[in-house]
Amino acid sequence: MKIDYRNNVPALLVLVRVFLANVNFSSRPRAFIKAMTYVVITFLGLSFGTTAQESESVQDTPSESAETSSTTLSLPTDASQASSQAVPQATDVVVVNPHPQTTSDWLMQLSEVVKTQNFEVAFVQSRAGRETIPFLWRHGVLEDGTSMEQLNLQNGPGREQIRVNGIVSVFEPDVSPYSLRSEFINGPIPSELLHHPDRLKSGYEFVSVGRARVAGRPAQQIRIVSRDNSRFSYQLWLDEDSGMVLKLNMLDLQGGLLEQIQVTSLKITDAPDDYFARINQASLPKPMALTQKQSRQPNWEVKYLPNGMEEVRGDTRRLALTGQVVEYKMYSDGLVDVSVYVQPAKDALGGDLVLRNDLSTFLTLTDGNTQVTVVGEIPLQTANAIATSLSPMADK
Repeated sequence: MKIDYRNNVPALLVLVRVFLANVNFSSRPRAFIKAMTYVVITFLGLSFGTTAQESESVQDTPSESAETSSTTLSLPTDASQASSQAVPQATDVVVVNPHPQTTSDWLMQLSEVVKTQNFEVAFVQSRAGRETIPFLWRHGVLEDGTSMEQLNLQNGPGREQIRVNGIVSVFEPDVSPYSLRSEFINGPIPSELLHHPDRLKSGYEFVSVGRARVAGRPAQQIRIVSRDNSRFSYQLWLDEDSGMVLKLNMLDLQGGLLEQIQVTSLKITDAPDDYFARINQASLPKPMALTQKQSRQPNWEVKYLPNGMEEVRGDTRRLALTGQVVEYKMYSDGLVDVSVYVQPAKDALGGDLVLRNDLSTFLTLTDGNTQVTVVGEIPLQTANAIATSLSPMADK
């Protein structure tokens, strides 16, 4: 992922509470309580998308149907009213490709718009039975060619990311501001889909559904389907005039709606928003210096991975809450991250465990002398296939 790694520690506790409030689990109660130590650590990679520091390492380094827009989650009253009052409007739209024909053409237009145009997009992220989360997303290209971007969480104390060219600065409550080097901001809309959609084609098939209508605007609908049916699928609606995202649905293997991102306001303009002129670039935090780790590399591998999923990180780290040393690898296909943790069974705090909410799976299995934990927004059967394919790495 990329890939930028997401580890928003302050927001993590909220994420865990929400997860537990909606989870079904099967295990001994004592094992469940002990296993929550792992939930706190492993769900670091599943926070809503702020770029942040890594967790400690051993060296203590700070880790199918062609549906149209009628598929919609039920939103809280205030969010529904906000959506109806702010119908997407596009002004001064610059069409990158005036006659897109294929899904590749439409995805290229989306990528060009988010990289080159001045825009302001308001959208909400919603899941059934959960509070709707509103975001404000801006992008601007200054006269000197500087690319600037902002993603702001609109509810609560607020959480904001600001990108200036290749540096992302993060501002959130109760944490000192910091900056990291990254070519884009990580948010609810997958960055690879926005910036490098071509990289997704080894794992997903893009199918054109045709014209639709979203919030009063003509749109093109595209289905994004796992090539091996091992992951959830997506429905994507792009504005016909600009190519910008209007709506993104995540669907389970049976086609049920898991999550929805709905644009409520869209403006594309000739000049960047005045907000960017008010940013004092010199006052932004300096990017963090990344030290070279000397931790031992894991000596295992998984023999099964979904199509298009690759290893993007591997190291040995110390879990902050328990002090235990575990071997860790992260895999990604650009839309989904999967974290795998391995440790000797004699050091494990609990037995086999399965935790599920609508999107995420937390699976722990013990086989002989090894315990493996798999965490990610994937179906349970896929997590099980990954966990049971663990094997020692062949000597080179």
